Amino acid sequence: MATKNFDSDFCGSLPLHHVNMIQPHGYLLVLNTDSLNIIQVSENISELFKAEASKVINTNIDKYIPSAQLDDLRNKLNTGIKNKIPVTLTINEKPVLALVHAHPNYLLIELEAANQDADRTFINVFEEVKYIMAAIELATSVKQACEIAIHELKRISGFDGIMMYRFDENWNGTVIAEEKNHGLEEYLGVTFPASDVPKQARQLYLKNPYRLIPNRNYKPVRLYPILNPITNSFTDLSDCNLRSVAAVHLEYLKNMGITASMSTRVIHNERLWGLISCHHASPNYLSFEIRSIFELLSSVISNKISSILNKEDYDFVADLQNRRNTLIEQTYTYNNLTAGLLQQNESLLSLFKATGAVIYIDGKIDTAGKVPGKDVLENLQLWLQAKNMSKVYSTTQLAEVFDEALEFTDIASGMLVIPVDAEAGDYMVCFRPEVLHTIEWGGNPNNAINFEDNGLNYHPRNSFKSWLETVNQSWVLWHEQHLAIAETLRSFVFEYKTKQVL
Repeated sequence: MATKNFDSDFCGSLPLHHVNMIQPHGYLLVLNTDSLNIIQVSENISELFKAEASKVINTNIDKYIPSAQLDDLRNKLNTGIKNKIPVTLTINEKPVLALVHAHPNYLLIELEAANQDADRTFINVFEEVKYIMAAIELATSVKQACEIAIHELKRISGFDGIMMYRFDENWNGTVIAEEKNHGLEEYLGVTFPASDVPKQARQLYLKNPYRLIPNRNYKPVRLYPILNPITNSFTDLSDCNLRSVAAVHLEYLKNMGITASMSTRVIHNERLWGLISCHHASPNYLSFEIRSIFELLSSVISNKISSILNKEDYDFVADLQNRRNTLIEQTYTYNNLTAGLLQQNESLLSLFKATGAVIYIDGKIDTAGKVPGKDVLENLQLWLQAKNMSKVYSTTQLAEVFDEALEFTDIASGMLVIPVDAEAGDYMVCFRPEVLHTIEWGGNPNNAINFEDNGLNYHPRNSFKSWLETVNQSWVLWHEQHLAIAETLRSFVFEYKTKQVL
């Protein structure tokens, strides 16, 4: 049974960046860029400014912060930097940390009380970061890098549990490393459906390196006035750390038995590769200082994982090229395509990690490994010609496009087609068998989102108990580098055949 794709069907359309509310562990100001007049605030601003939100609107920021700090802010804005400019402000004699976001025609400023822990100096923080960076740098595999990262982040943050999961091609996330205190559910090897981190949320992680929820039981704070006077719409809170969280996610945390959470992104080749997910059974507020360490280490971890993966890709491509070159040498040595490509230890089978292969050349059919019967192979050749298969083509579900394949999925569920001369019916084809693959889900993915009878209100699943699904699929997807090397092999065979004719 195919699982439902709530990620695209429903969750991906939720406007998470227009919630118009923030979490109460900070404050929000929206300023006119030119005048620096305050045009919108979070309703809890009275705690900081000692004045009601309605009284703060249309006053100038210079009324609340020292002139020297205002000059410093202006100087930083004049540098052209637009995103998350950090400044320290003094408001009512209290130090406040501010993050300034420059939007067209307005400034968005996040405010939080400064950490006054005198025991943690810059040197302490610097030493901590350098140590963790050095530890991560020692990793020689993705698994080792992930394990080191979550161990060190758990140590400095005090979270009850941290896990890292990696997204697959369908955006389901599988836990590849975790470290948890006794009593928390363990999920190593478990896969969570894409709807748990839907498309909209994933896009926000590209703008914001982390998301903190110190207490899921918080009461959200609204913005006043409701509409941004400059845009006449809700203020875009996409890159705002204080942005309130969708109620369905808070219910999700409750169902997991989690009170506080923090998620940190892992980026590979400018794409969201995975997430580091931190959980705590009780409220847990992380200071801006610790969160900054997380933000920095997010980049360190991302760079290390990218370095390892890029090396693996390089080695993989180099190996493919060496194998391809060996096939070419063999073909010239034996002066025979079949002998060079099918009958040696290095063959189409080893190059493409296939279990069977067939070459259609000059009206002859030559095979290696496990392949369907001759009648089926002849029909497959006719089918390829009828489809005008003139480019490299691959599938992991051959039976979906070629009906006869239903009878031999144990031999050829995956197929790679390398056309040599489509008009003449000359092809090289590789096969892979179907295998049964079991996915251990964190709860039934078909119940990831549950709608009430009215069809409007919805809730996340309330059970994360292991739910096994057995699916039929090809051994592995054909790697994009396999497709690329297939194209170069196609060119060689076509050129070789042309020379033989001449």
